[in-house]
Amino acid sequence: MTKAIPRIGSRRNGRISSRKTGRRIPKGIIHVQASFNNTIVTVTDVRGRVVSWASAGTSGFKGTRRGTPYAAQAAAINAIRTVVDQGMQRVEVMIKGPGLGRDAALRAIRRSGLLLSCVRDVTPMPHNGCRPPKKRRV
Repeated sequence: MTKAIPRIGSRRNGRISSRKTGRRIPKGIIHVQASFNNTIVTVTDVRGRVVSWASAGTSGFKGTRRGTPYAAQAAAINAIRTVVDQGMQRVEVMIKGPGLGRDAALRAIRRSGLLLSCVRDVTPMPHNGCRPPKKRRV
């Protein structure tokens, strides 16, 4: 008969607050994914662990308005606000996707007071990638 190990602290709600708030992060990476329907802004530390994120949908925009530049700007501001409080100063920006929110999100990041060390476009480009499916016969 094994004895049950008492758990210290409660993880009932699933979130561990010490992971998010305990670290001071001087340098980070901001990933902007701009599709035609939504814009997702993720802030990570240099090792790639997510510190904060926001999207046009979580910023209160619904339907086709999520793809607008203003929604992308609001998402970028919401994602950045928490990391500025944690002491982030220098960031690299990785922008991916063809959407309208690319420039607006970058403009919001520039205005936030963070020092940009580099801006990189990481949109995946096929070098004439996969073979297309064969044509349907009617």
